[in-house]
Amino acid sequence: MAKTAAAEVRAGERAVRISSPDRVIYEATDRTPEVTKLMVAEYVVSVEDGLMRALRDRPTALERWPSGVREGFKLATGPSDKDAEAFYQKRVPKGAPDYLESVGITFPSGRTADEICPTEIAVPVWCAQMGALTFHPWPVRRTDVDHPDELRIDLDPQPGTSFADAVRVADVAREVLEELGIRGYPKTSGNRGVHIYVRIEPRWTFEDVRHAAIGFGRELERRDEGVTTAWWKEERGERIFVDYNQNNRDRTIASAYSLRPIPGAPVSTPVTWDELATVTDPRDYNLFTVPDRVVDGDPWATIDDEAFSLEPLLRLWEELPGGELNFPPDYPKMPGEPPRVQPSKKVAEHWDDEGNYVGPDRG
Repeated sequence: MAKTAAAEVRAGERAVRISSPDRVIYEATDRTPEVTKLMVAEYVVSVEDGLMRALRDRPTALERWPSGVREGFKLATGPSDKDAEAFYQKRVPKGAPDYLESVGITFPSGRTADEICPTEIAVPVWCAQMGALTFHPWPVRRTDVDHPDELRIDLDPQPGTSFADAVRVADVAREVLEELGIRGYPKTSGNRGVHIYVRIEPRWTFEDVRHAAIGFGRELERRDEGVTTAWWKEERGERIFVDYNQNNRDRTIASAYSLRPIPGAPVSTPVTWDELATVTDPRDYNLFTVPDRVVDGDPWATIDDEAFSLEPLLRLWEELPGGELNFPPDYPKMPGEPPRVQPSKKVAEHWDDEGNYVGPDRG
């Protein structure tokens, strides 16, 4: 069988070469036709305005699925996943075009890297050529990579809960933000959750923004018993988890208008608050339907118009009880952090206040 000739996709003022354009990235489902590599690249162009609003001048990691999305395919999340078909690209790939710009960032470990920094639509189209489906921008701009300009509220349904539960909690979140004089912008996660973004003044550290997310999550817990900020899964129950740690350094969320590696090519789609209240199946927002939505404009078109102070949310962190919560396991031990011991496995006399094992020799 002859190899399919490469195609070109017009991206702004550039023509981006797409090799193997007929490669099937998403197989057909009972809701959607199959999606080829060329179709992915063309989709990226079709959502240029909203996608670049989400990515422009931000360090951006790529979630690459070069062989496409298939049942059983895995995404590598650590060194042991060497047989995974997909992976995160946190450094500029070799062979990048000369128009691709980068920005230096520092990981929690202290290591540094040059990460892709999209400045024009040709960059994410080239990333699609490299198998990228989901873009993971940092909540910072290249001019100041240590002070976020974006608070991200990730409402994550736990087993036994649904997208409808996330939508209910999102409405409570909207009420809290409005009472504090803050405007939030909602989107579907592209899966079962809901994300709410808030533009903030870039005056606070990652740790401050994380504390603001914890304070906000605790206020949601206070108002809705179906919400939790419990870090350990065994303590979350059938509730919506406010994933406050998504506001940490090097923790990112699928951008607005990113495809997700799920059958049917769903998209993490910005919506208005009124629209969100009516969404019953987030799969309705996919590669085939979202381009028509944006013809009439992006619901997040005004997100950059005003940056809000984080102080009202930091007051919630200071005033509501609970103290510090756990960081992700790959983070260095942080000041005031509780022991990193799963509650069901913790034996009080075997652990000190810093989470160090002090019990009998375990051989």
